[in-house]
Amino acid sequence: MSNSFERRHDILIEAPPEAVYDYVCNPNSWPEWLAASHRIDSADRALGTGETFREQWHIRRGEVVLDWKVLESDRPNAWTVQADTDFIGPIVVRYTFERVGDATRYTRHLRNPRRPTAASAEQIQRVDDEAQIGLGNIKRQVEQRWAARRSPQSAGQ
Repeated sequence: MSNSFERRHDILIEAPPEAVYDYVCNPNSWPEWLAASHRIDSADRALGTGETFREQWHIRRGEVVLDWKVLESDRPNAWTVQADTDFIGPIVVRYTFERVGDATRYTRHLRNPRRPTAASAEQIQRVDDEAQIGLGNIKRQVEQRWAARRSPQSAGQ
């Protein structure tokens, strides 16, 4: 029997969708904002449909290597990746980017469509807590980079 698991988290970031997309869809940025992500083997840019990358992940059960494939790359609107695992089935992550005035509503949608066991309340809380930390880290990184790009000092250099 399999259990479907989904969580959706979002945050408003003071930067255009392209800036948010280019940052989070470059897997090399993941260790900067995602606590479980330790090492990435990938081109250093936002990846396109069909491209793959490898992530070394540290979770409670130890080190895990995830082989991801980009299923959707629609800059600056959406990006979807999937990793197949033997411990919780496929992991599907979809990012969407919605312009809200001068800002972007960035949404991270995590799914485990064929999870072998239901997630416990503690696991769900841990996912939610880690997502909020990650979103805050993304917001800080993207806003700092965007502000630096737009500052008069960086324009004159």
